Amino acid sequence: MIKVKPRPGEPVQAMMRRLKKMCEREGVLREMKRTAYYEKPSDRNRRNFRKAKRRIQKTAEMPA
Repeated sequence: MIKVKPRPGEPVQAMMRRLKKMCEREGVLREMKRTAYYEKPSDRNRRNFRKAKRRIQKTAEMPA
């Protein structure tokens, strides 16, 4: 769980901005969207395979 403690004299808007950045860094919204609906195991495997394929292609493109 993400917690944001107010700093002395910090406005609420700045605290909300920090909270949003923390959520983005932790991938909370991405995880919520992913778990919002049921994904069949075959679809999950296909998605993971595509992600791995992109990662492999990306590392192959980088000069050593």
